[in-house]
Amino acid sequence: MTTTRQMLEQPQSPFIQRTISINGSPMVDDREEELSRSALALYKEKEDEIERRKMEVRDRVQKKLGLAEEATRRLAEIREELEALTDPMRKEVSAIRKRVDAINRELKPLGQSCQRKEREFKEALEAYNEKNKEKAMYISKLVELVTESEKLRMTKLDELSKGIDVSLR
Repeated sequence: MTTTRQMLEQPQSPFIQRTISINGSPMVDDREEELSRSALALYKEKEDEIERRKMEVRDRVQKKLGLAEEATRRLAEIREELEALTDPMRKEVSAIRKRVDAINRELKPLGQSCQRKEREFKEALEAYNEKNKEKAMYISKLVELVTESEKLRMTKLDELSKGIDVSLR
């Protein structure tokens, strides 16, 4: 810890020396007054410098804030323009997608019906082809029978004709 005497012996700033001098003795000499004025002038000068720097920093901050606000405003405008450009396309795409979905819903039962009818058609075609084969078989059998019957009749007619020819002679 420092004592009061040590504090007085240490070199001090003019402001502190003046205070001590005023407190210590009722008379302020010219030198002390000069030191206190110069200290006060130095203090004011430093305060002015600090104030000037503060104003410079404030101005720079204001400029940067202004630039940031301008950039934010421009970005907002660009975003709005982009949304305006994409919005009509989104609506059209959405409407077309909804229409495609509706058509898909309509196509599903139609596709199932088509498959069912194709199956029925194949079955009917198979049945038709079988009946057609059966018919062809019966027609060929009929042709055979008719041909055989004609042969038999022709042979009988020939025999009868020969029998008539023999009896007529």
